[in-house]
Amino acid sequence: MTPITEVEGRRLALSNLDKVLHPATGFTKGELLHYYAVTAEVLLPHLHDRPLSFLRYPDGPEGQTFFVKNVPPGTPDWVTTAEVPRAEGPARMVLVQDLPSLMWAANLVTEFHTPQWQADSPDVADRLVFDLDPGPPATVVECCRVALWLRERLAADGIQAYAKTSGSKGLHLLAPVEPTPSQRTTDYAKQLAMEAERGMPRLVLHRMTRSLRPGKVFVDWSQNAARKTTAAPYTLRARAEPTVSAPVTWEEVADCEAPDALVLRAPDMAPRIQAYGDLMAPLFDPAVARPLPPAPA
Repeated sequence: MTPITEVEGRRLALSNLDKVLHPATGFTKGELLHYYAVTAEVLLPHLHDRPLSFLRYPDGPEGQTFFVKNVPPGTPDWVTTAEVPRAEGPARMVLVQDLPSLMWAANLVTEFHTPQWQADSPDVADRLVFDLDPGPPATVVECCRVALWLRERLAADGIQAYAKTSGSKGLHLLAPVEPTPSQRTTDYAKQLAMEAERGMPRLVLHRMTRSLRPGKVFVDWSQNAARKTTAAPYTLRARAEPTVSAPVTWEEVADCEAPDALVLRAPDMAPRIQAYGDLMAPLFDPAVARPLPPAPA
């Protein structure tokens, strides 16, 4: 019988709690739900008002994985949704605004992916993102070198960047910006990716061309496009181990000398949050957001 749990006055049916989702460590669905309950205070602000794309892995990472963008069938009527524009026409998507909605969504077994804009201002970004993806034999160690270069380059334009692991092989940089059309943030991110490639030609690539990737770090600037989404801070990833897209300090980035140095898993997060709070909390501070420099003539 599926247990019924009450979360802040909402009744939830939480299923298959003993099911192993991350086989390398035996991490179960019950542990996944516990992880999201424990991290909700820092996770929810990163999801709030952002239409969610769910990457579902209900049978673990070795089973079927699939993206869900529209409101899933059976979504409770108390879960907030919003109509958002798409190339094929308007669509309705989920907004996870509170703990009951988070636990309902977590019960679907999903990664949380968000755009760089909020539902009331589609196509107007308030964040800038770089996804640093290493091509073997490059690892997160090389990503950290590129991240430090990008941090300094952004700072030269008055923009403060914050780092997190991707939860997979690479690193993400996020920066708060004043509301800016997504096309402009995309163009600016591409400009910096090209500058990084010119400055570190043996290490950096701004093009996705697979044949050029080995041994280099692909600086994916395209995730700033309005139609794209990026793994949210603190989301679990569909990997053999319950790895997390976890905020990290710049000291940790600078000191990274081994591929596993920044691998952070669900059990690591509660003590890190207790020690650091949310390292990405400045993303929500309007005083930290800066305008992008004028576009080149």
